[in-house]
Amino acid sequence: MFQIIGIVVLFASVFGSYVISGGKIQVILEAAPHELMAICGAGAAAFLISNSMTTIKATAGSFGAVFSGPKWKASDYRDLLSLLFLLTKTMKSKGVIALESHIENPKDSTIFSRFPRITKDHFAVDFICDTLRMMTMNLEDPHQVEDAMEKQLEKHHHEHMAPSHALQSLADALPALGIVAAVLGVIKTMGSITEPPEILGGMIGGALVGTFMGVFLAYGLVGPMSVRMAAIVEEEASFYRIIQGVLVAHLHGNAAQISVEIGRGSVPSTAQPSFLELEEALNNIPAEG
Repeated sequence: MFQIIGIVVLFASVFGSYVISGGKIQVILEAAPHELMAICGAGAAAFLISNSMTTIKATAGSFGAVFSGPKWKASDYRDLLSLLFLLTKTMKSKGVIALESHIENPKDSTIFSRFPRITKDHFAVDFICDTLRMMTMNLEDPHQVEDAMEKQLEKHHHEHMAPSHALQSLADALPALGIVAAVLGVIKTMGSITEPPEILGGMIGGALVGTFMGVFLAYGLVGPMSVRMAAIVEEEASFYRIIQGVLVAHLHGNAAQISVEIGRGSVPSTAQPSFLELEEALNNIPAEG
């Protein structure tokens, strides 16, 4: 919502100030289609050349998140802590044998099935199951497990930052592409040097629209969208950090309640449940079904 408001304010402020100061909007409107064709076309071509198909698809899919925000809500963090509580409690009280059926086939698990939004995230489920599987194989050194989890998180984070980096590279290129469009306009103007000053003035003004559009798109739209994408990836990464924190705390011998309390401290402040809210969530975990 705020992103849409920001875009409206951006256009209203920039073009409104231009019109109020006496600028002729007709000059921009006449030149914009041709200048945008050169800038956006060249930008799209550069984007395709410099990125893999995986990154291109991921970038296209990330635009929705710019407006909708991170996919994990406060209720999802409570569910994650509840899920980890059940898993660590089962492992501590019933042993690794009781846990094997859940981590080997999480789709049919009576524990995972209680939290459908989390089970839809393949990385979260695989991250939990792979780590617990290492524990069942007697890898009980907390430092080794933490290092292995850290490497998985770094890999996942690097891959999910690719769309933001790709978009930022495009934003960095747009001002230069705007200059390219402007130079083409100047070349066109020089070919009509015998025209009257009023016509030449309009042609030069149209050429400068290219420079304006390149800078405007880079710093007003594309750059901020890249920053927003990166911020969302960073916030969503905390969801997986919680998994790491809880399972490592469990390996250190803490009770399930203590382990999830340690994980609660890593929840982003805007979504962090209080101690009492978490306790209530754990007490109200859905029954097996």
